[in-house]
Amino acid sequence: MKPLRLIVGGGIGSGKSTVLGILAKQGLLVIEADRIGHRVLEPDGAAYADVAARWPDVVEHGRINRKLLANIVFSDGEQLAALEALTHPHIGREIIRRTEAAGGRDVAVELPLGSELLGPKWMRVVVTVPESVRMQRAAARGADVADVARRMKSQLSDAEWEAQADYVLPNTGDLDELEAAVGALLGQLRGRG
Repeated sequence: MKPLRLIVGGGIGSGKSTVLGILAKQGLLVIEADRIGHRVLEPDGAAYADVAARWPDVVEHGRINRKLLANIVFSDGEQLAALEALTHPHIGREIIRRTEAAGGRDVAVELPLGSELLGPKWMRVVVTVPESVRMQRAAARGADVADVARRMKSQLSDAEWEAQADYVLPNTGDLDELEAAVGALLGQLRGRG
């Protein structure tokens, strides 16, 4: 049976990280694109020089201030596209490197801003939750509500996420319900092999 290759997507506050935690407990290698994205912006990271040259005002003490960068890119679609053009190729290569190193192990990748990096061999699982619930969850985690709202505007709507999904995972219940839904989905996917 071929190993599973899953992209887990959805908007901010949808529960992607919770789903990834459940998948990790089920034995999947979990890769978070956001963490790789942070790494490529470090001073020795693959995208640092290009991003620092494009937005020199976000460089403080030799480091990219991600909050300042976020304030720019999440309020301007062209700026966000420019950042993605500089960072996504590096993020995609690192995800592929880690996946290849995993060999026959099942892999799930969290890609919160889109799933075009990895191509058609990956199944797309989208976690959906009404926007009002996502906002409540983000605020409960201590996130700045205005920042969350700005980021939501720059992301796909649930309908747009669902349109590109192979599988939709509603996350409107409690943790037990979500674990059961993830388990059922894995059973279905593994049974297809």
